Amino acid sequence: MPDTPLTTPAGADRAAPPAPARPPRAGSRRRAAGILALVLGFAALVLAFALALSVGSRPLPAEEVWRALTGGAASSDARLVVLELRLPRSTIALVAGLALGLAGALAQSLTRNPLADTGILGLNSGASFLIALSVMVFGVSSPFWRLPFAFIGTLGVAVGIFLIGGTGATRSSIARVTLAGMAIGAVLSGIVTALTLINPAAYSVLRAWNAASLEGRTWGELLPALPFVLIGAVLAMTLGASFNSLSLGEDLARSLGVDVGRVRVLALVAVTLLAGSATAIAGPIVFVGLMIPHLARAIVGPDVRWIMALTAVLSPVLVLAADVLGRVLLPNGEVPVGLVTAFLGAPVLIAIARRRHLVAAS
Repeated sequence: MPDTPLTTPAGADRAAPPAPARPPRAGSRRRAAGILALVLGFAALVLAFALALSVGSRPLPAEEVWRALTGGAASSDARLVVLELRLPRSTIALVAGLALGLAGALAQSLTRNPLADTGILGLNSGASFLIALSVMVFGVSSPFWRLPFAFIGTLGVAVGIFLIGGTGATRSSIARVTLAGMAIGAVLSGIVTALTLINPAAYSVLRAWNAASLEGRTWGELLPALPFVLIGAVLAMTLGASFNSLSLGEDLARSLGVDVGRVRVLALVAVTLLAGSATAIAGPIVFVGLMIPHLARAIVGPDVRWIMALTAVLSPVLVLAADVLGRVLLPNGEVPVGLVTAFLGAPVLIAIARRRHLVAAS
């Protein structure tokens, strides 16, 4: 075998082709996509909120809505419709959407379950059960005192399904968590229905709330829950980096300085505050925390920090749009926002479950 020359022939450096340009890193593309999605999401949020103030049984032009908001020369009827009816209702839709979206994103990260949602896991049903019980047994009528019952119900169901299914990433644990949550939610929803039928007075009080209708909502229902939503949202945002580390495995996350137990407890507290508050002020709205985190993940990738940020912007858009759509679907009356989100979310759930089944079977 001949020896390989140690010297480079003259002119070889000139003959060598130029090095190809390095393609942009995937992280940079994802970051750019995330920034663009946030900008477009904020624009969609402003548009959805404006439509929520304008559309209804009495449509109002944008100029009339603006004059009512700014104290201009608007009619007394327009001020009443905008300031007393649609503004609190739309703000509740915004806050509830933000809370449900972040709670769903946290639940998916905590359980590593792509089907996790506060409705599917039964968390909304736990809150609904204790709220209904507080109204019928203890005569609770104040929105402020509904909150503790909503938190206890949400936390109780969350602890129950985690004990049954665990928080691992194996296919069996994911299935156990999902099935346990659906079973508990179905049982509690059935009990609530039975109790409201037995007590007609309670049924009249809880009917619109249990259907997740935003019609007639007031500032008095939103303001007591607002601090808890803000606390839960801040916790959710701060846990994004820790969940990025946990996605690499618990052992590696601990080696990176992540306190796994503390992260799980804080995430459980945040989910309880967010899901309980949203259910207390808006009723058991489902599928918001399932659809939007998946959409955000498809846009920005697996970085939980970006998923949380984009979910916080897009989830209120979905609830506001569902509320507006529910107002115009029927010529007389309204479709509750909970039914609209369920109608939109059911095909998404089937698609996600089908895709995961195909991936698992391949």
